[in-house]
Amino acid sequence: MRVLLIGSGGREHALAASLAADESVTKLICAPGNPGMGALGECVPVNQTDPAAVASLAVTSAADLVIVGPEAPLVAGVADAVRAKGIPVYGPSGEAARIEGSKAFAKEIMAAASVPTAAARVCRGREEAEAALDEFGAPYVVKDDGLAAGKGVVVTDDRAQALAHALECVSANHGRVVIEEYLDGPEVSLFVVSDGKHAKPLLPAQDYKRIGEGGTGPNTGGMGAYTPLPWAPDDLVAEIMERVAEPTLAELAGRGIPFVGTLYCGLALTSKGLKVVEFNARFGDPEIQAVLALLETPLGELLHAAATGRLADTDSLWWREGAAVCVVVANEGYPGDTVTGRPLYVADEARIFHAGTALDAAGQLIATGGRVLNCVGTGASVAQARQDAYALAEGVKLEGGYYRRDIAANI
Repeated sequence: MRVLLIGSGGREHALAASLAADESVTKLICAPGNPGMGALGECVPVNQTDPAAVASLAVTSAADLVIVGPEAPLVAGVADAVRAKGIPVYGPSGEAARIEGSKAFAKEIMAAASVPTAAARVCRGREEAEAALDEFGAPYVVKDDGLAAGKGVVVTDDRAQALAHALECVSANHGRVVIEEYLDGPEVSLFVVSDGKHAKPLLPAQDYKRIGEGGTGPNTGGMGAYTPLPWAPDDLVAEIMERVAEPTLAELAGRGIPFVGTLYCGLALTSKGLKVVEFNARFGDPEIQAVLALLETPLGELLHAAATGRLADTDSLWWREGAAVCVVVANEGYPGDTVTGRPLYVADEARIFHAGTALDAAGQLIATGGRVLNCVGTGASVAQARQDAYALAEGVKLEGGYYRRDIAANI
């Protein structure tokens, strides 16, 4: 099977590593890829948000399966263009990807499917935003209605800061912003592989969104993650599937927009029960890096079955014993303006995924993104996996590089 993988981040590098280990994958093409992915397959340039360009590459690559990693290409309709060429693709249509591309659309779907979630108001100006902030009270939760790479949410006790972010979102995003009630309790990420009719859950994970230790500072795309969750109820995944994933997928299918790909369920286990924080239309980053470290089922076969509507015919997923922890090494200044172009040295290439790297003219590895590397450790327990992950992070040499030191602590 020839696989074309779209993307260039740490999530895609982790996907590439799992695909390369699948004996059914005879050729792996990464577009545009990154230096780490280049060791696993052929990297070719492409504008990943240009549907026609990606579809053309799928044809010329003679791809048997196209996997779209990031959210921006999905919302742009890349999967639609590839499907129009008759090529199986793992990733939802542009219409179905609105579950991530528009917070307002996601709330509409959840309401129709009776999925538990935070009360919310879609606001279109200062007056509505101020009324919503006063209705819900602090802590204030303000969400950009569109894609924001994981950084469009502000949670704060400062009303002025919340209002300023709301007005910024209104100005930048079709005149809308979503303001929600605050959900207490720990958060959980569950990735559900769907073929439009049937679905299979992966292991639940927990990520760390804030830049600072102890959950301080602004939101990021994610600073680390671990799986499994020793503290979670035994029936947690079954409850999420029954109350959240399956009703959502059924609602989308009933509207004529079946969801083929990964439904990312971001949830809070609140004092009032399970509630959805957000949906995404792709694997979460960096949670999937940890989850894939424990997956024994061949990834290419699983995603091809989903892309071709055969998920119900596949076996139950197989998992390795133990735990996995991902620690993100970020660039100086992230999640604000980052300093890029600095040399980067990686001690253990096998278990470190490239998230924001490139080769300079001399062939030297340099840091180019906000999140630079993902260090994935494994072990018999979360504590042992954590120790392994931090040993990898300590081997990274990057001037000004930063990583949180409390990922998966005291689990």
